[in-house]
Amino acid sequence: MKADAELEPFVRLIEALEPWLGQVVVIGGWAHRLYRLDPRAQGLTYPPLTTLDTDVAVPSKIEVRGASIRDRLLAEGFQEEFVGEDRPPATHYHLGGQAGFYAEFLTPIVGSEHGRKGERKATKEIGGISSQQLRYIEILLLAPWRIGLDKTNGYPFASRKQVQVANPVSFLTQKILIQDTRDRKDRAKDILYIHDTIETFAGNLAELRKLFADEIRPKLHEKKAREVSNAADALFRDVDDTIREAVQMVVNRKLTAEALIETCRAGLKAILE
Repeated sequence: MKADAELEPFVRLIEALEPWLGQVVVIGGWAHRLYRLDPRAQGLTYPPLTTLDTDVAVPSKIEVRGASIRDRLLAEGFQEEFVGEDRPPATHYHLGGQAGFYAEFLTPIVGSEHGRKGERKATKEIGGISSQQLRYIEILLLAPWRIGLDKTNGYPFASRKQVQVANPVSFLTQKILIQDTRDRKDRAKDILYIHDTIETFAGNLAELRKLFADEIRPKLHEKKAREVSNAADALFRDVDDTIREAVQMVVNRKLTAEALIETCRAGLKAILE
C-alpha cells in the first residue's frame, strides 16, 4: 500500500476538522505515531504501533461558526455508525470505502459520572457530533504539542496543517491511570505504548520531567498524582502476564520482558518521580 493511500483517511479527517485544529487534540495511537515527527524525538529502528481508529479529544464546549463538525465530516465522506443505546448514541465516523478506519471523539466528564436522575453521563453532543464522556480525557487536553504536517513529511495536504497532539507526559499519565479499567490485551498494548514513548523521547527526559512538574502534576488530585509517580514500581516491578503479552505482540522486534521493564522503570522514574 502506498503511504499516501494509507494516510488518506487521516488526512481527510484533519481536513474536516480544520476550523477546530486549535481546539481539538489527537490522542491515542495516532498521537503516538505523530510523535516520531517531533524534533525532540530520536530515530528508532522499529515502526510505531499502528491503529485503524483515530481518537480525538474535544473540550466540553467548542465554538462552531457555520458548518458543524458533523456537517464537515459528512461532506468529507465520513459515515456514522451508532454504537450502544445511550442518548445521543456513541458514534464511530467511518470513511466510506476505507475498511477499518474510523474516528471517535472523546470529551472529559465534568463533575459526577451520573446526572441528577441517576443516568450515566456516557455521551454528549458537541459541535454536532456525539462525543463519549470519559475520565482522564482532561489530562490529554493539557499543554498539547503542535506538529506540522505536509508533503515534506509524508502527509499529502495542499497546505501545511498544525495538528495538536497530546503531549507525551499526558499520554503516559493517562495510560497509567486507566490501567485498572482495561482488559488484559489493552493493558498489554498500553504497556508497549509506554515503553515506546519513553524510547522515542529518551534524549529529552529532563524536559518531560519539567513538563510533568509544571503542567500535569498540579492538575491532578493528590491521590492520583501519587499513583502516577509510583507507577514505575507498581507496574514494572516484576515480569508478569501483562508484560509477557506485551512482548509477544511485537514478534518482529528483539524486545525482551526484562528490557521492557528496565526501560519503563528508568524512564518513568526520570519523568514522574
